[in-house]
Amino acid sequence: MTCLLEVRELTVELPTPAGWVRPVNEVSFDIDAGESLGLVGESGSGKTMLALALMGLLPPGARVAGQALLGKDRNEAQEAREVKEKSVREAGVALGKNLLALNEREWRAVRGGEIAMVFQEPMTSLNPVMRIGRQIEEAIRAHESRLASGDVKRRAAVALGRAAIPEPEVRAEQFAHQLSGGLRQRAMIAMALAAGPRLLIADEPTTALDVTVQKQILDLLDHLRRELRLGLLFITHDLGVVRQVADRVAVMYAGRIIEEGPARQVLASPRHPYTQGLLNASPTLERGKLSPIPGSVPQLSSLPPGCAFEPRCSLRRAECIAAVPDLRVADPSHTARCVLV
Repeated sequence: MTCLLEVRELTVELPTPAGWVRPVNEVSFDIDAGESLGLVGESGSGKTMLALALMGLLPPGARVAGQALLGKDRNEAQEAREVKEKSVREAGVALGKNLLALNEREWRAVRGGEIAMVFQEPMTSLNPVMRIGRQIEEAIRAHESRLASGDVKRRAAVALGRAAIPEPEVRAEQFAHQLSGGLRQRAMIAMALAAGPRLLIADEPTTALDVTVQKQILDLLDHLRRELRLGLLFITHDLGVVRQVADRVAVMYAGRIIEEGPARQVLASPRHPYTQGLLNASPTLERGKLSPIPGSVPQLSSLPPGCAFEPRCSLRRAECIAAVPDLRVADPSHTARCVLV
């Protein structure tokens, strides 16, 4: 597979009255073209802040460090093959975009055109006084300003149809409040994909939807990922959802990735106590009783000196307090940040 996004040591710092905090702390992962990575964790673990960093939408005053290299498109790949003096890997790094180094003008070309995001609540993301079709047309015009009006309108209708919205011409003339929750989320997906991005970030897109509509949205995202060979970063707190859409899973806690590996392997044989706790707290038909994780995610301004999960962990050891554990290899493609590995 072709590596689409390579994130290395991504750190986000925010100013607070208690000092600088790190909602994202030295996070690294890869996403290949056509691959889905499920990012899992409780509220406050840093998932959404990571997504905002990758979209260039961090709040004012935020500091960011590390690298987020967006892989080459077809034209850039051809240029890389023509470079004689460098290795293919060196050419890829030179030609790939480091998202964290873009200015706002450069971000406008990338945002929507190469990376797009489906936000958690469509009613706060869609313009309530603009028709759905016009909003999708606006996303297309932002990247292809020379297209004729008729072509833009046809592209918007195609985007609505791709998102499995029935009667796309009719829905294009409606406002957000005239659509059901599921249709609003489909409209968000249509808008995100209208300009042809290569990477899609979906931030809990099935929240507040009933289970049948959730399944439809998940099936739609999975179908679009395979059909368009999209890289998909799927953010959720629901491990049941991860089973359906993710090739790989990264579990996040207090700003760090604490376990990563193939979805089936992580969910069947979790190696970090936090991942085990999330699974035990998830409702299933087989399990009659849930076992909640005691306590809550620690405040970023007062993290423990060692493992951030240590105060809540029933398996803690003395070495858990000494220092933050490194990611350890449990299997060739499965790592966990725990001294028990």
